[in-house]
Amino acid sequence: MKFLDQAKIYLRSGNGGNGCVGFRREKFIEFGGPDGGDGGRGGDVVLECVDGLNTLIDYRYAQHFRAETGHQGSGQQRTGAAGKDIVLRLPRGTQIFDDDNETLLADLTEIGQRIVLLKGGDGGYGNLHFKTSTNRAPRRADKGWPGEERYVWLRLKLIADIGLIGLPNAGKSTFLAANSNARPKIADYPFTTLHPGLGVVRVGESEFVMADIPGLIEGAHEGAGLGTRFLGHVERCRALLHLVDGTQDDIATAYKTVRGELKAYGGNLARKKEIVALNKTDAMTPEDIETKRAQLAKVSRKTVHVISGVSGQGVQPLLHELMKLVDKQRVSAREAA
Repeated sequence: MKFLDQAKIYLRSGNGGNGCVGFRREKFIEFGGPDGGDGGRGGDVVLECVDGLNTLIDYRYAQHFRAETGHQGSGQQRTGAAGKDIVLRLPRGTQIFDDDNETLLADLTEIGQRIVLLKGGDGGYGNLHFKTSTNRAPRRADKGWPGEERYVWLRLKLIADIGLIGLPNAGKSTFLAANSNARPKIADYPFTTLHPGLGVVRVGESEFVMADIPGLIEGAHEGAGLGTRFLGHVERCRALLHLVDGTQDDIATAYKTVRGELKAYGGNLARKKEIVALNKTDAMTPEDIETKRAQLAKVSRKTVHVISGVSGQGVQPLLHELMKLVDKQRVSAREAA
């Protein structure tokens, strides 16, 4: 399935149905009086957060959505049927912005969450509604009220337990493929990954969701490389796993580059819990590993895990460390709620 994390769509709720001008005409009933019913209410535009979706591809080709108009009232005091709501099924983590792409209207963060974004118009009154002691035969009936309409932007920010970050070719896709059910594209050139990928990682009896964020380069927060488009996905991750390619010459600069982009982007990305790992050690000598591990530990001020995504060396201890961190974050989230 093609990944799509942004789409612009048109929404319109249903108009209310018209009221009816009607009179009761029956044999032996001389003064039947008005009996026109009210119009039905127009359908609403409802947003629903559902499980099993992780892309907005459904809104790439279908971009106009209209709820049903309310039915017209009729005689014998019958109110028109309400128009059917239209329900948009959206993946968890979808944000809905106004046409300016800046004003946040809704944020879907929980499965089963439903939000009425646009309400349908009220039905018009039938002439029965206008009957008074002095106006015994009103011939007035109102038209239904119009529904609401607007263009909105849908923006998906993946919600994952661990966000996998690093420079291009740091081995993120290889690590994700080796330790989860994800099958991202892997090749020997930068920017192989062009969209985020999700994978479920099992650690003993537990599991967590890991997101592979496309490679960041210097200036990404200003639009360089793949730009800021995928930095937003890091916002929803509970914690970060920062992979550094051990085969490159200047690993300190590589680490600082990614950290600088997180800080420049804002959104408290730089404050997220982070675990640092020196990757591709299968292609390094023991002396080189120790030297670069010490360099990375000095610049990051964190304990550095030495791993190889290809051979699996050091991966299991790292996964257990990630699982402990995820459990702590989940407990904190429940207590905050």
